[in-house]
Amino acid sequence: MSENLDLVRSIFDGWERGDFRSTEWAHPEIEFVLADGPEPSTSVGLDVMAMRWGEQLRPWQGLRVAADELRELDDERVLVLNHSGGRGKTSGLEVGDMRTRGATLLHVRAGKITRLVLYWDRDRALADLGLAPESQGP
Repeated sequence: MSENLDLVRSIFDGWERGDFRSTEWAHPEIEFVLADGPEPSTSVGLDVMAMRWGEQLRPWQGLRVAADELRELDDERVLVLNHSGGRGKTSGLEVGDMRTRGATLLHVRAGKITRLVLYWDRDRALADLGLAPESQGP
């Protein structure tokens, strides 16, 4: 496994436990992109990323993001196909009851994540990257 895959795996190890506090892996001027979902946006810097993460996490209790597959696209990009689990604080709805097949694209340079792109819609991520959508099966 490459150093980039090791780094990304370590990030997702925390996220799978519901721990989103660590930012030691992030470049100080990280570009944080919410590519789709209710409020797409792009921001730059650790403080802004922390604020945007907080906004995304606040409505959920016990949110976890688990990696289904890691794909090293090139020397600087790793794509993670992922799914989420947790419960809406207000609705009580389990995230698993909703469409939760997302993706995360991480750009790595010199051992730090310089760009983090979150997708709620996995097929959109694959399309944006020019990759074939997954087959959904019966």
